[in-house]
Amino acid sequence: MKPLNNAEALSVVKESIAQIIPDADFTLVEPDDKFRDVLELDSLDFLSLVELLSERTGVRIDDEDYPELTTLSDASRFLVERSKEGTGSAT
Repeated sequence: MKPLNNAEALSVVKESIAQIIPDADFTLVEPDDKFRDVLELDSLDFLSLVELLSERTGVRIDDEDYPELTTLSDASRFLVERSKEGTGSAT
């Protein structure tokens, strides 16, 4: 897995959200808005997003990482940092 830059990570996050909510309007979402609230993602939508992000980036995302995925900025930063670490797991 190659490390992501910020633009790539943000693109993956937006594309993954759009796959779950095809009519998602990103013009309503500022980088530091809680996108789950703005785009009305429920718990199942969020879990689908986590799975998609993990599949598309190769980054392992655990339950304790969910708070890192609340805004577009945070989610992008998380993916960039984890993609640089490799799998992100110590096992």
